[in-house]
Parts: sequence; C-alpha cells; structure tokens
Amino acid sequence: MATGADQAVGMSLVLFSLLLFTYYTVWVIVLPFVDARHVLHRYFLPREYSVILPGVAAVLLLLCIGTFTAVILWKNRKPKKTD
Repeated sequence: MATGADQAVGMSLVLFSLLLFTYYTVWVIVLPFVDARHVLHRYFLPREYSVILPGVAAVLLLLCIGTFTAVILWKNRKPKKTD
C-alpha cells in the first residue's frame, strides 16, 4: 500500500501533467485560431517554441534513458575469468 506521502506525490505529478497537457493543447490547437491581438496570446510563448521545446525534452529523455541503461549494464557486467 502506498503511504500518504506517496499518494500526495503521485497526485501532484498527475495534476502537473494535466496542467501541462492542457496548456500545450491550448497553445498548439486553439491559439492559431484566435486573433493575434487577443489578450490570450500574452500567456503563451511564440509558436516556434511549440516545436522546439518538445524536441529538446525528447532528446533529454532519450539521453537519460540511454545513460540509465548504460549504467545498469556496466554495473551488472561479469568480470572476465583469468586462468
């Protein structure tokens, strides 16, 4: 069973992910159809970043996964027998 702290951390991660998904969805899907002078545009970065930021995040995620895999493989390798 998860403790109260684990549940709080899990719920905060879910809420953060939901907020991030909603922000990105409005930024990429809704904002292009809103007039450029509308006040809503002040709360979002320029549209170029909607491609750049997820690309950088994907590269960092793949880098972390590759590093983690390399560390695990390096720690679990068996030493060569010398006879």
